[in-house]
Amino acid sequence: MSNTTNRHGMTIAYRRASTTDQSTARQLPDMVFDREFEDLCSGSTRNRPGLQACLDYIRDGDTLVVHSMDRLARNLPDMLALVGDLTSRGVSIKFFKEGLTFTGEKNPMQDLQLQIMGAVAQFELAMIHERQKEGVAAARRAGKHCGRPSNLDPTQTNEILERAFAGEDKSKLAKEFGVSRGTVYNLINKKNGKVTKK
Repeated sequence: MSNTTNRHGMTIAYRRASTTDQSTARQLPDMVFDREFEDLCSGSTRNRPGLQACLDYIRDGDTLVVHSMDRLARNLPDMLALVGDLTSRGVSIKFFKEGLTFTGEKNPMQDLQLQIMGAVAQFELAMIHERQKEGVAAARRAGKHCGRPSNLDPTQTNEILERAFAGEDKSKLAKEFGVSRGTVYNLINKKNGKVTKK
């Protein structure tokens, strides 16, 4: 199409926040882009409407800017696949927080940086999950009742919601965090109510 052939070298932003009371406002602040895409959903899947629209729109010669690596993907295989797909299409990718740019050029150091940073981000997420499990177990040993929403700190609440919206089993989440299934569903219903108000 004519509007595609006339465009050249656009700078495109992709922002993502989970659906758990987060905002994309602090990502890439005070920066101007030719086009912007965003998602309010878990990064544990690549099936995100904003990301898919971005991937469909972006072209050879464009630059994709993402606030940080974990905003694009939450695990190393997805990160490598996305970066590999985009750079193979002639798209440059800049990660603002990490200060890294990937162009697809054969650069062993660049490839190593991507794998190390992606692995670190995945490791940090796994450690957060582990600390949450340990916290719940410690609370149980101390005789604390963990079956109410008030005993969930904001990080745990966000994690439950993000994983629930990503499709994880509600009963397993309830058991992992030491709450009832009703608590998990109450959190989801409360969040859905806030989403629909807009």
